[in-house]
Amino acid sequence: MKNKVEDLRNHLFATIEALLDEDKPLDIERAKAVAQVGSVIIESAKVEVKALETLGGQVKSDFLQLTHQGS
Repeated sequence: MKNKVEDLRNHLFATIEALLDEDKPLDIERAKAVAQVGSVIIESAKVEVKALETLGGQVKSDFLQLTHQGS
């Protein structure tokens, strides 16, 4: 998988930094769009975590970079 949760964090922090740029601030509508997309990705990650918990055994998450080892 190409994108990881770290990439999402980096994009969200870059958006915050761009909003705070006094010389050339990011357009608020564009920042809202980034935040909305980020929220959707986070919600899908929550589903992935739930699947890791539910499935047990050894399940790998490329996006979250987690491996769960069931008992």
